Amino acid sequence: MVAGLPCLALCLVLTACTGTSGPPAPATSTATAGTRPGTAVAPATAPAPASSPVPAPVPVVQERLELQLSIPWAAVFLPDGTAIISERETALLKAVRDGKATSLGKVPGVAPAGEGGLLGLALSPQFDADRYLYAYLTGREDNRVIRLTVDGNADGSLTLGQLQVVFSGIPKATTHNGGRIRFGPDGFLYVGTGDAQRREQPQDPNALGGKILRLTPDGSPAPGNPFGNAVYSLGHRNVQGLAWDGSGRLWASEFGPDVDDELNLIVPGANYGWPLVTGAPHRADFQDAKVVWPSTRDSSPSGLEISGGHAYLGALRGERLWAVPLQGTDAGDPVAYFTGAYGRIRDVIRTPQGGLWLLTNNENPDFALVLGPLP
Repeated sequence: MVAGLPCLALCLVLTACTGTSGPPAPATSTATAGTRPGTAVAPATAPAPASSPVPAPVPVVQERLELQLSIPWAAVFLPDGTAIISERETALLKAVRDGKATSLGKVPGVAPAGEGGLLGLALSPQFDADRYLYAYLTGREDNRVIRLTVDGNADGSLTLGQLQVVFSGIPKATTHNGGRIRFGPDGFLYVGTGDAQRREQPQDPNALGGKILRLTPDGSPAPGNPFGNAVYSLGHRNVQGLAWDGSGRLWASEFGPDVDDELNLIVPGANYGWPLVTGAPHRADFQDAKVVWPSTRDSSPSGLEISGGHAYLGALRGERLWAVPLQGTDAGDPVAYFTGAYGRIRDVIRTPQGGLWLLTNNENPDFALVLGPLP
């Protein structure tokens, strides 16, 4: 456990500059050495490739803020611009306002171990009315989704209300706990889970491990789910990022094993192959990834956001921000920023100003980057 590490926030401004082009690396997969036509393959180092139709702007550091966080995992912004951050191992929720972080309290029932603890956060689409903040946490017996209210006080401070369990029974382990949650444009809650080292689960449509789940705000299976239960898609190893493009299509980032980290376009009921295949094997029974990083040393993608026609993915082992141009249902060549400069990037979050926050964890010290505004 790493505690008491100071966390910093760095503000960045985006310019209209782009990098230079670089050659792609050959594609690999646990099932085949080839990739399906139309699948982008990330180069080992990725200055902006010439084939990107809309190059992402280059971020520039503008300001640095000291927040004193410890292993932050996720963040959401309240309507008034206050950021709420989860800390994985302390199980604390922190509020960031005017450049300062204060503790809102410890979430009960969290049993941090390995990659488990207090993980993803999601804000209710009806927050002004119901004040609900949702969280994904690792408990003593399982991973689960809970919600609690964030109430405003007369002095402007915030108070956490009583916890309610929304959904439980997701398998847990020291690794592969998933943890990303997010409300979609349809008003339902999407939950990314990991296989929890139980390889029989991802291919079982009745199991919760290795899935993207789709729930009502109260935790019931959402109407229209493809299997008549909570499961929305299957065959995942460890889903870490969820985001929707401007046309309402869901994309997800996913850890590979030693090879084939993925950016996937999520189709309801589709099978993404784990543990039978990874990457883009071009097999009729499985959905190919849209981007494949052949070596996990370059990525281990976690948090995901989509803005201005690009998917932005934080890389843990790869210690960089990946920008991927999206072209309808296809993805272009990835571009890397900040390679090795800021350490492991855990989450990517859109700010109220139209920029991005990047949260790191397991660094010394931890810090956040703020990019903005994006086009």
